[in-house]
Amino acid sequence: MMVYKLRYNMPIAAVLLDMDGVVVDNLPYHVDAWLLFCEQHGIPLTREIFYKELNGMNSKDTFEWFYQREMSAEEVAHLEEKKELIYRNFYADHRKAAPGLVTFLETLQKEGIPCALATSAGKGNIDFIVDGLGIRSFFKAIVGGGEVKKGKPDPEIYLKAAQILGVDPAQCWVVEDSLQGVQAGLSAGMQVVGMTTSHTAAELSHTQIQVPHFVDLFDLIHAK
Repeated sequence: MMVYKLRYNMPIAAVLLDMDGVVVDNLPYHVDAWLLFCEQHGIPLTREIFYKELNGMNSKDTFEWFYQREMSAEEVAHLEEKKELIYRNFYADHRKAAPGLVTFLETLQKEGIPCALATSAGKGNIDFIVDGLGIRSFFKAIVGGGEVKKGKPDPEIYLKAAQILGVDPAQCWVVEDSLQGVQAGLSAGMQVVGMTTSHTAAELSHTQIQVPHFVDLFDLIHAK
């Protein structure tokens, strides 16, 4: 039985969502794409190493982790496009919203609570998911990995999203699946929902709530 742990009872100024592994349960396709890319480029990578070390990182940090050197924006863009073409080919026919997502977004909109997307993904993948699912209108702000200087686990992306929305970070809920992303949300001083698509509830026990999907999530974080 899932046990929901509420540490705080606070007003909600905004909800900030990660994308991969949260809005869509697509991480296995991303990992498969990374594994194939690395195989093609002679880079050793296992699924276990990806989830432990790389899940949630932006492309620049990931490629620099692989090659163990600083890389130019042009190098990263070139390699990223190769990898993301593999991913989009793998996932295109399987693209669907996470369970309960649309109802959750509709409820936030009805309650007047702004929502932002804050993802390490680049614009191509953001458009692929957001427009592919037809959910762009639900987001008051979208911040991608290319719009911040420091990627997750640095809190910059979540602080920037809160700033764009004009809300107090301490009154924001973040929904994350990766350890890197969870740390970013916590370091931003926000409350974090750990979504168990990439890690177990035990591994995400340092978040305020652990859930498998969006079903009934609004009632949980809005508990009186």
